[in-house]
Amino acid sequence: MVSLHPVEPLDTAYLEELGFTWHTDSDETPYLADVLVEVTEAEAEAYYEAGNQLYDMYVAAGEYVIEHNLFHEIGIPFNLVELIKESWESEVHWHLYGRFDLAGGIDGKPIKLLEFNANTPTALFETAIVQWAILKRNGLDEVRQFNVIYDALLENFQRLVTLEESVEQFHERYEGWRFLFTSVRGNAEEENTVRLLQYIAGEAGYATEFAYIDEVEFDAEEGIFFNGVNYELWFKLIPWEEIALEEPDLAKLLSLIVRNQKAIIFNPAYTLMFQSKGLLKILWELYPRHPLLLESSYEPLRGKMQVRKPFFGREGGSVAILESDGTVVVDLPGEYDAFPMLYQEYTELPADAEGRRYQAGLFFAYESCGLGYRRGGEIMNNLSKFVGHIIV
Repeated sequence: MVSLHPVEPLDTAYLEELGFTWHTDSDETPYLADVLVEVTEAEAEAYYEAGNQLYDMYVAAGEYVIEHNLFHEIGIPFNLVELIKESWESEVHWHLYGRFDLAGGIDGKPIKLLEFNANTPTALFETAIVQWAILKRNGLDEVRQFNVIYDALLENFQRLVTLEESVEQFHERYEGWRFLFTSVRGNAEEENTVRLLQYIAGEAGYATEFAYIDEVEFDAEEGIFFNGVNYELWFKLIPWEEIALEEPDLAKLLSLIVRNQKAIIFNPAYTLMFQSKGLLKILWELYPRHPLLLESSYEPLRGKMQVRKPFFGREGGSVAILESDGTVVVDLPGEYDAFPMLYQEYTELPADAEGRRYQAGLFFAYESCGLGYRRGGEIMNNLSKFVGHIIV
């Protein structure tokens, strides 16, 4: 059973002072739980090691996809293939950050990879900032948490210039590069995620600006512009697959901009390979029966309880849990039914005394750097709660 530490929740006024505005869900219940998951030092270390190992495995799987031209197999839109190859081959296209979704790791359950949100991961603000504030406001020791996300991101921003582990040479090589941060209008969570990243980039030393996507101009020969200013670096919290499928002209423009070396885009296009749940099948083939992996296939698994999930999707949409005979146990409707489906061996999420399930979110920025949890049912959805943690 998951061990929980009760805390006094942060009041709405304080959360909004922090810039955290999505504190109440659509059903008028608080998004933030009034408890923390208790995690031991050994469990925190196991999460850290698991994330580092999984990332190395993803890199190997990405190389395998490129070498064997398996883009179609994992659902990559054809109009992004060349951009993916280009971004993969040049070291300047640095992966800024991602989030592994994991089952287990607490309550004696082994850590198992569910998927990797490598392209446009959210839950950053609550994991990096809010759960730390909960400890502080409750008079708890702020270091009793596996949460160095802010510092890890700051250093990773500087690695975009140094292109090496050490960031000591950043200010010697930094030449006042301009960094534009972009999200869509009308989504507070995504905008605040982007603005947090912008703030950290500013702390790292960049000249930064924020713009909504409809305000940004693109030129194949000249690059990316906002208010007449050219930006060498661009971060967008807009999924690559959405650009490819819904804005093919923009996908073509971005491919030309990168090919002409007029801008570097984050997260880079190759993270779409990592984002695709189709890559989980490749991972299983490369690392069969690996203790961090669950059996995954493009066809239903025989004789096993399993989860059917679209290659691309969010908030549990179009995900179903199936019995070993194919009978549907839980089915969450969504808008992602048209994507190819992956079948992944089912693993039970840790539960508390009330039967609520907990799924770990492990952030990765050059290395594993922070942990948070979502609480909900068998399938996490847009009403799942965020739960911080405390190391005991």
